Amino acid sequence: MRLSPTAITPILKTRTVALEQAAAFELFTSEMGSWWPIATHSIAQNKATGVRFEPRVGGRVVELTEDGSEHSWADVMTWDPPHRFVLAWHPSLDPEAGSVLDVRFHAVDAGTQIDLDHRGWEEFGQVEGQSFRDAYDPGWEAVLSALEENPRWRAS
Repeated sequence: MRLSPTAITPILKTRTVALEQAAAFELFTSEMGSWWPIATHSIAQNKATGVRFEPRVGGRVVELTEDGSEHSWADVMTWDPPHRFVLAWHPSLDPEAGSVLDVRFHAVDAGTQIDLDHRGWEEFGQVEGQSFRDAYDPGWEAVLSALEENPRWRAS
């Protein structure tokens, strides 16, 4: 781990979905394997078969592969359904540090607003942290687009 001497801007994303809060939380977490674009956003890529989200503090987000192996992406630090979860995010075969992914769910007139805050890039050092942050910003757009394409996401 190499700490950056200066702050690196967090990634902030917001989506509003036509699902009630508990359903949106459930789809994002326990049904993550049904919408996450594992072919492009995973460790094993074309050998990845799914994602498991263990719903508790101390649980993990795990990538499943066709040979039965698992790759840990994150550790659950906060679990507050249907309002919020926080992960120590470290999707790598040999993580040297981790960032923080904080996702909040708020009931609004149109359904549920989801606020994603991915921060803590400083843990990787200034240069690598900024590089990771710059790569994750469009990556989250692709991941959230895959979520929005899920037919349940648009359900009311």
